[in-house]
Amino acid sequence: MVAGAVAGLLVAVPSAGARAGTTTADAGPAAATRASSTAPGAPTVPAPAPRFAWDLDDRLRDGPALAPGVPVPNVLPRRERGGYTAKIVQRTAVLDAPGGTRRVWTATPVTPHTGNATRLSVRTARYDAEGRAWLSVSLPIRPNGAVGWVPFDDVVLDHTTYFVTVRLERRRIEIHRAGRLVRSSRVVIGARATPTPPGEFALYEIARQGSPKDFLGPWALHLTAFSNVLTNYGGGPGRVAIHGRGPASILDAPLGAAGSHGCVRIPNDVVTWMHARTPVGTPVRITQR
Repeated sequence: MVAGAVAGLLVAVPSAGARAGTTTADAGPAAATRASSTAPGAPTVPAPAPRFAWDLDDRLRDGPALAPGVPVPNVLPRRERGGYTAKIVQRTAVLDAPGGTRRVWTATPVTPHTGNATRLSVRTARYDAEGRAWLSVSLPIRPNGAVGWVPFDDVVLDHTTYFVTVRLERRRIEIHRAGRLVRSSRVVIGARATPTPPGEFALYEIARQGSPKDFLGPWALHLTAFSNVLTNYGGGPGRVAIHGRGPASILDAPLGAAGSHGCVRIPNDVVTWMHARTPVGTPVRITQR
């Protein structure tokens, strides 16, 4: 885990730089081509692109409102379909309920440490008594699993087909795209005294490090997760990250070990691959098995 004012994770090595912005969210499998006519030599035209990425946007914008409190179906992130993300475009009060009055967090268009665009993983969608749509989003605050509600009209909805799973007992990370396993690797997880917390999280910030030889390797992918043991480490709040492995980290614990302060350490080629493909807001499930 990274520490200090830059990232607030659990390795006392500051991030030397930041990645401004994120990669473009996945738009789904490439469309196949089909004949526009049965006549010989007819030109081919692209088949309609999969509409899933915008189903929720269309549903909330144009569809009939459900009764207040009834969840909109097929919103929760899944390995088979990835998940929706809400891009914060202006300073927004995150509330305790759809149309609620208690503020639980304040979301800003960019994240505080790396300056990434703020994209929060969407968990559910519901309507309030006035028929206004709201999104429940994963929050980068304690306690782990914290969620809050933002008005649908105040964010830009997007979708990623990527879904990340970290399996603690197996010491593996698995990255799925639209339900297909596209990358996996052995990892280092938290030591017995500083375990990696299980739960449903998301990528929150992506920070470039000064050198692949830094302890954290070339990239640190900060999560919405926090250590359940360390509430403060190296001046930061104990945020958990998925990050690479510099020479000192490789000597500290081999892949497959339980030896970190709670972060998930992965090979540098894998974290470099992830930073280019899994955008901020990508759902991350950390599970015991």
